[in-house]
Amino acid sequence: MTQRLPLVRQKPDFSDDVSGLIYGYQFFNGREPQSLTVQQSCEAWNSQSSAEDSFLWLHVNLNHAAAARWLQTHFAVDEEFFDEIQHGSHSTRIERQNDALMAVLNDVIFDARESGEETATLWIWCRAGLVVSARFKPVRLVERLQQKLIAMDLRSPTELLAQLLAEQEDVLGLIVRQSNQYVDQIEERLLGQHIKSNRAELGRLRRTLLRFQRLLAPEPAALFRLINRPPGWLNPSVVQDLRQFTEEFTVVLNDLNGLTERIRLLQEEVAAQQLEQSNRTLFTLTLITVLALPINLVAGFFGMNVGGIPLSGNPHGFVLLVMLVMVFSCAAAWLVLRRREPR
Repeated sequence: MTQRLPLVRQKPDFSDDVSGLIYGYQFFNGREPQSLTVQQSCEAWNSQSSAEDSFLWLHVNLNHAAAARWLQTHFAVDEEFFDEIQHGSHSTRIERQNDALMAVLNDVIFDARESGEETATLWIWCRAGLVVSARFKPVRLVERLQQKLIAMDLRSPTELLAQLLAEQEDVLGLIVRQSNQYVDQIEERLLGQHIKSNRAELGRLRRTLLRFQRLLAPEPAALFRLINRPPGWLNPSVVQDLRQFTEEFTVVLNDLNGLTERIRLLQEEVAAQQLEQSNRTLFTLTLITVLALPINLVAGFFGMNVGGIPLSGNPHGFVLLVMLVMVFSCAAAWLVLRRREPR
């Protein structure tokens, strides 16, 4: 009977800290993965060079200066992988790199009500028998996957890579669901007294979603090149899984595009309401100005203190002037309101 190995990470010694190894696991068919130290990882890689029923996963911290040198020395990781980390784009993609696969994944901490967000990038190098993942900042994708390793039966490095891709797809799907709920709340109070704040929140959310779309959506050109020209060691079933992943991610991206279009329409509705409110305010000011025009004209004429002012000797002159001003004011209001009425 095969002995089940506990999935408990050993405390790293000094060599672990120098190499930058965070997690090290060896996977076997039908058995739980075994946690490895730095020395055990090197020994396991040397002993499994000809084995096909196991593979290694090494997760390293790039903040350690010796991490890249350790991986290149003991596991023959391509130097192009580290050049891509230093100088390449951080957008999500998966592509062929010589006889291996190189993937860039991103993780974000998102809150629809907060203006700030935190992002972290994960670089993955995958070949037959080995998966290397590297990061500068902690990535929740890896943390969640590490907690679920016992329940999984991973048989190849590409299956592990596919699980990380699925984790990122879940992140983008969660962002879309949270944003939809937040937009629903804004839409419900759109007719309330918070039009200005609603417009600012919608603009911020739309900019954030567009940024996440550029960051989390995989580059289609690189993915299609990989599917059409996969490495020789890549199982055809894995290529089919990548095609399915592409279709599922396309659905999530369509939902995200629909959400951004909905936000744009809401922004236009808020802008139309603000314009209508401004027009009403301007009409009210115009009406007040027109109604005050007769009073200002009469007051100006009678305040000249020149000879020949009419009604100056009439005991009812004040009442007559008030009635005259009221008549002119009513006539002006009638003309303004008549022009306002729709035809």
